[in-house]
Amino acid sequence: MRQALAILFAAVAVLRTAAADDTPPGWAFAADPPATQPAAKPTDDGAPKHVAHSKVALTAAQVRDPFNIPDWHPGDHPPAPDIVTHGKRPAILACGYCHLPNGQGRPENASLAGLPAAYIEQQVADFRTGARKSSLPSLRPPALMAGIAKAVSDDDVKIAAEYFASLKPKPWIRVIESATVPKTHVAGFMLVPDKGGEREPIGTRIVETPENLARTELRDSGSGFVAYVPPGSIADGRKIAATGGGKTIACSTCHGADLKGLGPAPRLAGRSPSYLVRQLYDIKDGARGGPSNTLMRDVVKTLSDDDFVAVAAYAASLKP
Repeated sequence: MRQALAILFAAVAVLRTAAADDTPPGWAFAADPPATQPAAKPTDDGAPKHVAHSKVALTAAQVRDPFNIPDWHPGDHPPAPDIVTHGKRPAILACGYCHLPNGQGRPENASLAGLPAAYIEQQVADFRTGARKSSLPSLRPPALMAGIAKAVSDDDVKIAAEYFASLKPKPWIRVIESATVPKTHVAGFMLVPDKGGEREPIGTRIVETPENLARTELRDSGSGFVAYVPPGSIADGRKIAATGGGKTIACSTCHGADLKGLGPAPRLAGRSPSYLVRQLYDIKDGARGGPSNTLMRDVVKTLSDDDFVAVAAYAASLKP
């Protein structure tokens, strides 16, 4: 009896360990901040706010309006369609609120600038059917996208997709290899530095944070991000991208030699490494399905978390 119980307890311990190992990495899946940690957002004192290189003035309330997006740099992109700038009340938030009017996006969502219109439409369709979801159900941004996908019309999706496909992506992520990184916490679905300025070992992760937190809080589409990656990860990722590293097929086979996209395969170059790791994890886990990911699941199933970090670090370091 004692031997049987010992075997049972050992099995339970193994299952618990496996479950813990299967937990999505918190640095890539920046979950909603707890009640004790308010989300990053500008102080609402009623005064007009300003950002660098812009003549626009907006109050904090205007910055937070997802049906009338803050567009600090209207000259940096073509005139955007109504679905991108205003959405449709009550359930369809303006596409440009999360993805920004120039399509550059943020770590918690996708950079859409320059992606094939058909690819963007397919992703919305996958969110609508439930084929695409997050490995962490409590993660709000993908859950919000799923709700919007169910409410938006095909015509509006096509209009938005064609707009974002027409945009030219710009350098947005500054990638730095470093053994230590600023200590961070989750605020506004991304990592932001602690006020103390302390540093800690990076380990097997990527720490992506705003270059200028105040401007990011104001949803300034002119202020990007810095991503700290482990030393040597860019070179390791370059090898996997070019050859598969002996574990899988080369990323360049489908995404192009420069990872700028090839046919229906999307651009990886210059995109958020946190986002890329999240997608690789979701595909391997089975949470992200749909026709475009059938082949990808076989590609990533042999890759480790270290490999995900390396590939994402390399891709993010490239010029988009």
